Amino acid sequence: MAPTKLVRFWLLIAIIPALSAAQPAAQTARQALIEMFFSPTPGTLQKHLPDAMLAAMKKANLGSGSSTPDTFALLTSQLASHGQFQTYEAGPVLFSVENPHDNSKFEIVVERDDLQADEDDIEVSFREYKDGQPQLAGLNPRFTLGMQQETGVRKLNEITFAFKVSLTDPEFLKNLSKWQPPATSLSTHPDTSAQASARNFNEASTIIAMRTIARAEAKYAAAYRHGYTCSLSDLGGIGADEVDDHHARLIDPGLAGGKKYGYRFALAGCGGSSSFILTGVPVEGSGGQHFCTDESAVVRTSSDGNGASCLTGGKPVP
Repeated sequence: MAPTKLVRFWLLIAIIPALSAAQPAAQTARQALIEMFFSPTPGTLQKHLPDAMLAAMKKANLGSGSSTPDTFALLTSQLASHGQFQTYEAGPVLFSVENPHDNSKFEIVVERDDLQADEDDIEVSFREYKDGQPQLAGLNPRFTLGMQQETGVRKLNEITFAFKVSLTDPEFLKNLSKWQPPATSLSTHPDTSAQASARNFNEASTIIAMRTIARAEAKYAAAYRHGYTCSLSDLGGIGADEVDDHHARLIDPGLAGGKKYGYRFALAGCGGSSSFILTGVPVEGSGGQHFCTDESAVVRTSSDGNGASCLTGGKPVP
């Protein structure tokens, strides 16, 4: 081989790996599912929904309040705060969470992953363990999630649900034989327990929301030189054309609007933009605890809605 051709040959050999490295690998359907359902970043669920679905949701005004995207974000935050949360881009397990306090474990398992051209059907099942023992014996719920490439992004195009119960599984029959129906309540106020459950859910959701806003403030202050903002709307802006200090895209529209889960959220005390006070107060007539936090992100509860007294004398929540 002539010297010139030899040089060209070795240059080509050297350049090919560099060109390959410069091209980022396309996101797999499995990676898209993990981002869609388990990312704490607001807006990731919507990113992986079909454009037609998003348009229908917008028309039905499902982009605010306690919509489905908000519910998934809340569940993710609750799982992360109560156990050791992990996702896996390869292997038989897609997602797992362990709670060392009660020695329990929950897993989402990939049963089948069929890739054909731009379409990928991922079938998942669920496993629950307590003290190392399976808890869903005889029950076999499964989802098949159809992912399809759309405008360069893998999106959830179809969901199929199947639920199979084995009436001969020994463990299922054993658990069934031990089951006792709940005692019938004779209370003259049947709505009391339901109201208490709703209030507890709203309070738990509000605590998570307070921490979400506090984390968003920290990210905002790190990104913009003027520090913390006293405007919740500055932390929102999902759907805006550009990200800036008035559309930071750090919290969902419900929180950015200042009212969610039966609570009103307000920012104050942005002294020199180096601090802030966040309060969460029940809307009139809804009852419930009052909450507060600041740049420490420690959420406290008090008997009144005064942010200053709550921060100094309020009780930290777990």
